[in-house]
Amino acid sequence: MSTARLIAPRWLPPMVGLASVVALLAVVELLIRVGLINRFIVPLPSEVATSFARVIAEEGIFQRFLQTAWECFAASILLATFGITIGVVMHRLPLLRRACETWVAAFASAPLVLAYPLFLVLFGRSTTTIIMLAFLSGLPPVILKTLEGLSATRRVLINVGKSFKLTPAQQFWKILLPSALPTIFVGIRLGMIFALINVVGVEFLINFGGLGQLINELAERYDLPGVYAAICFVILVSVIFFVVTERAERWLRSAA
Repeated sequence: MSTARLIAPRWLPPMVGLASVVALLAVVELLIRVGLINRFIVPLPSEVATSFARVIAEEGIFQRFLQTAWECFAASILLATFGITIGVVMHRLPLLRRACETWVAAFASAPLVLAYPLFLVLFGRSTTTIIMLAFLSGLPPVILKTLEGLSATRRVLINVGKSFKLTPAQQFWKILLPSALPTIFVGIRLGMIFALINVVGVEFLINFGGLGQLINELAERYDLPGVYAAICFVILVSVIFFVVTERAERWLRSAA
C-alpha cells in the first residue's frame, strides 16, 4: 500500500493531463460536428490525426523537424552562454546593472521578428538569420533571471563562505551559482519559448526550411489538417527541449 501511494502521485499528473487533452479534443470534435465551430477554420481533430501519416510520408517532416530542432538548439546554446555571462557581469558590476537592467527589460518586449529584413541583409536568407533572431529574442529573460537568482542568494550563505575565507571565484561556484540555478533555468526556459516562437515565425516569414516553411506551404494549399499536424510537431520540439533542460537542471543541482 505504501509503495502504491508513492508511485501513484508520480504517474497521476501525466495521466490526468493526457485525459484532459483527449477530453478537450473530443469536445472540439463534437462542437465542430454540430456546427458550433466552423470546420473551415478549425478542422476536425480526427482529420488532423489521420493527416499525420500523410504529412510524414509526403512532406519530409523529419528533415524539417531536425532543422527546426537544430536551430532551436543552437539558439539555446547561445542563450545559455551569453545570457548567463552577461547576467553574472551585471551582478558583479552594480553600476552597469543600474544603467542597463531597465533597457534589458524593455528589450524583452521589442518585436524583434519585425527586424527580419535587416537580418536578411546581414546574414542572407539562411539558417544564421533564423538563429540570430531567435537568440536575440530570448536573451533578455535569461539575463534578468540570472540577475534575480544571484541577487536572491541568502546573505547567511555568503557570510558562511566569507568565514571559510573563500575566494570570490570559490564563492561564485560553491554558493552563488548553486543557489541561483533554479531561477537561471526558469530564465533559460523562458528564453527558449521566445526562441522557438521566433524560429518558427521567421521560417514562416522568409519561407526557408524547417517546420515554419512547412506550415506556410500547407497554409497556402489550404490544407488545414496538415497545418495543425505540423503545429503539433512544433509543440513536440518544445516538449523535447523542456525535458532536456529539466534533466540538465537536476544533474547540475546534484553535481553542485
